[in-house]
Amino acid sequence: MKDESHGIQVLGRAASIMSILMYVSYIPQILNNLNGNYGNPVQPLVAMINCIFWTVYGFFKHERDWPIIFANVPGIILGAITFFTALH
Repeated sequence: MKDESHGIQVLGRAASIMSILMYVSYIPQILNNLNGNYGNPVQPLVAMINCIFWTVYGFFKHERDWPIIFANVPGIILGAITFFTALH
């Protein structure tokens, strides 16, 4: 295992938190979709697929990359919910 500086560890954690917040921001669109104000389903679909790729990448690295995994699992879930609720 290579040594990482404290600054890089902090940056990784901050980036993970920001990624999670980015996907949590889908919640208002999900609520709008459920209320009949449908958004475009393309962006959340692409985000979900992107997050699947990053999660698989982080999981199957020689040493699992937990910040990448944790940052992208919410994108899979919330991207899927946003996509499916945007279909009308």
